[in-house]
Amino acid sequence: MEKSKKVKLFIGLFYITIVGLFLYYLFSKFSLQQLTSYEFIKDNVNYFSKIKKSNLFLLSSSFLLFTILWVFPFLGFGSPVALLGGFILGKWLGVTIVVLGLSIGATFLYIFGNFFLKDLIREKFLNKFQNLEQKFKKSEFFYLLIYRMVGGIPWQLSCILPTLFNVKVVNFFFATLIGIIPQVFLIASIGNGLGAVINQNLKPPSIIDILSSPSIYLPLGIFLILIIITIFLRKLFYKK
Repeated sequence: MEKSKKVKLFIGLFYITIVGLFLYYLFSKFSLQQLTSYEFIKDNVNYFSKIKKSNLFLLSSSFLLFTILWVFPFLGFGSPVALLGGFILGKWLGVTIVVLGLSIGATFLYIFGNFFLKDLIREKFLNKFQNLEQKFKKSEFFYLLIYRMVGGIPWQLSCILPTLFNVKVVNFFFATLIGIIPQVFLIASIGNGLGAVINQNLKPPSIIDILSSPSIYLPLGIFLILIIITIFLRKLFYKK
């Protein structure tokens, strides 16, 4: 128990330090007004577009590394980086890089949790998710895949909960890789659509202009349908 407390304290201090340093660097370079201005966003769209044309490999590799670090050790959520991936890299390349990066980062987080947080996770969550144990024993990869698809658990916690069931690292990685594709594809498509709308408008577009674009409302509508479907499937999956 003492070990778990030390690990939690270390993670908390490390996370606060990293976020603090990042924010300090960001606001030392740019003001809040600059960061929230339409000109700043449009300039960055053009900037990344030029990098894509001149050095796509460097941009893709950098974003892959950023995505991995975003998950572990920064403990970030998947949706913002998927939106950013579609915005910067485009729909197809963005999906590929984000899915790979999230899967690698999640696997690192799972391995870390397996070594350092297993006792803590069992103490806090075993009773709540014990009904899943038999499912995972029947077909580890299949139920991991469903577990990743239906979601319903905060991203960071969903990466370490499988430590309860001693799942294989290779199964965890590939189930994550395949299971998160639908959500990442739709969110990255929205990000790609936002980039397209910004490219087409010299002045800030209205909410109506953004939502009326097919590149926005189509993936957004499908994403909402997907949420409804996963809510239904979630009830079946977590049913005792």
